[in-house]
Amino acid sequence: MRLLHTMLRVGNLEASIAFYTEIFQMQLLRQNDYPEGRFTLAFLGFGPEEDNTVLELTYNWDTSFYDLGEGFGHLAIAVDDAYKACEEIKAKGGNVVREAGPMRHGKTVIAFVEDPDGYKIELIERK
Repeated sequence: MRLLHTMLRVGNLEASIAFYTEIFQMQLLRQNDYPEGRFTLAFLGFGPEEDNTVLELTYNWDTSFYDLGEGFGHLAIAVDDAYKACEEIKAKGGNVVREAGPMRHGKTVIAFVEDPDGYKIELIERK
């Protein structure tokens, strides 16, 4: 297992991309629009996603501002089998808050677990 990315919700995607690329010299690795869900995902990092933990910026088209407490999204961890990982987590007393299955508006199999403080951890199936 390894940490894949940290997600932040942003109110102005262009300004956020400019900040991370210009201030921190991150590279825009990929950016995808999801018109049905009315959001855009942009992934930035210091190197390829295959080798580095990256930053995911989520821009919800209808939201231009977040309270700082709502700005943080989740951590993401790669797993071989999200369905099996959920069963193992539940068997250990963990709280699966979104069972394994394809992401909305996509095909990637994901699940979400909640830690004792309520922070979300996304499991992303990587076979």
